[in-house]
Amino acid sequence: MKRRFAMLFRPVVLLSFLMAFLASCAQDGDGPLDVMPNGKSVDGEGFFEAATLDSGKTLHLISDTLYITLSKIWSFSDCSLSSIDLNYSFEDSLIVFAPTVKFKVNTEDCPSPMYRPDTTFRMLTNGVPSNITNIVVKNDADSLLDTIMLRRGKIEIDTFRIFMDSAFALPKSLPLRTKNSPSILRVLDSMTTQKFYWRTLRANCMMRVDMCDSVVTDTIYPSSWNINDTALVPVLYACASEDSMYCLKSKWEYDSTALGKVNVRPDTTWFTSTYYVENIPSCAMMNGFVYGGFAYNNKVTFVRELFVPNEDERSCGPSTKKDWIAYRLDNSELVIGNEENNASVDSLYKVWKSATVAPDTLRADSTESK
Repeated sequence: MKRRFAMLFRPVVLLSFLMAFLASCAQDGDGPLDVMPNGKSVDGEGFFEAATLDSGKTLHLISDTLYITLSKIWSFSDCSLSSIDLNYSFEDSLIVFAPTVKFKVNTEDCPSPMYRPDTTFRMLTNGVPSNITNIVVKNDADSLLDTIMLRRGKIEIDTFRIFMDSAFALPKSLPLRTKNSPSILRVLDSMTTQKFYWRTLRANCMMRVDMCDSVVTDTIYPSSWNINDTALVPVLYACASEDSMYCLKSKWEYDSTALGKVNVRPDTTWFTSTYYVENIPSCAMMNGFVYGGFAYNNKVTFVRELFVPNEDERSCGPSTKKDWIAYRLDNSELVIGNEENNASVDSLYKVWKSATVAPDTLRADSTESK
């Protein structure tokens, strides 16, 4: 009997001990730990790792709205960010933005350990001193994160329709250009001579569908040649009369044992470039350029967006020359003048001046939007 009572008593004791332990953990005031011990309030500065300057346009004018975006901001927690100050200063021809991130932590803060959002600020740049040419943004480590050029002037959009004479399709007539400005210039860059080899291959008709009084050879050369191979050219036959058929196209059988002698086909490859050329106001630059329907012996439409600077503008370009631009049409790229290719730019300009002017040139339908 005593042994049975002892077996019943042990579970009761263990259950009582467990209930007492749980009761000791459920005291008033329990909950998340304080962010700061003893309810202290701490002020400080965070930091950001990246920043960008953007106006949403290729060229940033003095009258455009500027957007400053700070990325990967750290401010202790997701609730402690107090403010972001866009501090700036003037250094020579620069406006230097050095934003600071302020945070304040107390017991009312939430417990998230990290805060890394992207924040964008919108601002106007009107009233900036005339000597300022660039805006830059730095972080607390004095690292230059981004820069944008500040331009003063206007954007002009013009549409030109220029007639392309059929002579432009003949490399032997180059260099050739259209009249006046803007104009089209096509030049011969280089030429190479090659030799292609070929031999005839006899073909037998396996199903003749018409009797012809006389037949003629109808040898078709390949549309492309491989300099490493000897092309086999089948010698077919057709009726001398164009209205008659000699053999079904699918019924020619080629005899690889009946080959003719090796012949040589000389060929010349022409390498050319085509440019859009225009005289521009001093220190202007191309901001946009599109064209369509490029065909010889026809009109080609060009839409050019040009930045024209004010008289007090200090920055220049980038462009081909100070008052002349060349846009290469075969690779859709503006020719930029710099120390590395000034010689080629000068040479191109001389070619344009001396090139033969194509006949029947027309410039029409010019519209301007400011």
